[in-house]
Amino acid sequence: MAERSRPEIVQIVAPVAFSPKAFEKAFGIGHTKLYEEIKAGRLIARKLGVRTIILAEDAAAWARSLPRVGRG
Repeated sequence: MAERSRPEIVQIVAPVAFSPKAFEKAFGIGHTKLYEEIKAGRLIARKLGVRTIILAEDAAAWARSLPRVGRG
């Protein structure tokens, strides 16, 4: 009797931090808007050597701070 194949288990792991380019892609904003949000203090970015990173918790806080659309 043939052995049944088992479905593959896929684990989705959320990022701990985003590069600016990954943040732009994930949140659908452009480079200029990203740096406007950082400069205005609405989004926290950090330096890791010469690299700029945005922690996932800071990205989530920024997204939660955006105005709601419609009722609710």
